[in-house]
Amino acid sequence: MGKIKLAIIYYSSTGTNYRLARWAEEGAREAGADVRVLRVQELASQEAIDSNPAWRQHFDATKDVPIASNDDLEWADAYIFSTPTRYGNVSSQMKQFIDGTGGVWSQGKLANKVVSAMASAGNAYGGQVPTIKSLYTTMMHWGAIIASPGYTDKSVYIAGGNPYGVSVTVDQDGNIMEDAQEAVKHQARRTVSVAKWIKEGMRS
Repeated sequence: MGKIKLAIIYYSSTGTNYRLARWAEEGAREAGADVRVLRVQELASQEAIDSNPAWRQHFDATKDVPIASNDDLEWADAYIFSTPTRYGNVSSQMKQFIDGTGGVWSQGKLANKVVSAMASAGNAYGGQVPTIKSLYTTMMHWGAIIASPGYTDKSVYIAGGNPYGVSVTVDQDGNIMEDAQEAVKHQARRTVSVAKWIKEGMRS
């Protein structure tokens, strides 16, 4: 069996979820996966981006990151999604990407993929858990197989103990408050491992 193909799909305005995506990439590559890090299309106007210097700086710094497409979903054996929370739900940018998957979903091309998710917010009770669970609700409709981290590694506890997926809190200077890097890498490695089990099982 060849390498597990993992698509890490994120939205980030000022860099937090981009950082989570890159940490996930490190963990997945350590597990031997072929990885694509992909951003969803920005929907905000240039005026809105310009209103926040950190947003403008991050937008310009990551403009060469490939934009996620349905072709990437077909290519991958597994996905990790990472998004900021917006009132306890995913960002509009992430939602638009998900809403555009109807064609591949209707052809059954998203079934049996392995999926995991991460989220961020500006405070510890800012909706990270419902944001992750809302992503998983969509993936259930896809027929995907959820690989949540649970409490399968001590790094989950160190990062704050979210069993649904790594979630982080960001202060006003853009700093991640939790010690989350190892938990993200563990979640990525676990996602790759579960994808291997599924893929091997489907071949047998």
